Amino acid sequence: QVQVVESGGGLVQAGGSLRLSCTGSGFRFDDYAMGWFRQAPGKGREGLIWISPSGGATGTANSVKGRFTMSRDNAKGTVYLLMNSLKSEDTAMYYCARQGRGPMSDVQWLGPYDVGFWGQGTQVTVSS
Repeated sequence: QVQVVESGGGLVQAGGSLRLSCTGSGFRFDDYAMGWFRQAPGKGREGLIWISPSGGATGTANSVKGRFTMSRDNAKGTVYLLMNSLKSEDTAMYYCARQGRGPMSDVQWLGPYDVGFWGQGTQVTVSS
């Protein structure tokens, strides 16, 4: 079955960096776009960044643009979220997601469509 598993969360000081990883299994990894979301206590889930199936394109929310980047290694079935210049307001549970619609190529991908599968989340806490 399809599984998406995050890792790499933890406690980091404000201004620091952290890299999250997400490994997918149970599907052909390079056929699907992947995304990162977060949810802070008392708030709704926020979409942060998506990456196309082959990694040729990304779409980033304004709230993290210039600080967060996403990449993927399809040979390893893994996507990464590199977070720089972290702020206390970045404290949240971070979730990896696989797009529901697919399979598709980069040429066919026109941006995020829907979430088909969620990971269990990894906690990121930024201390000020």
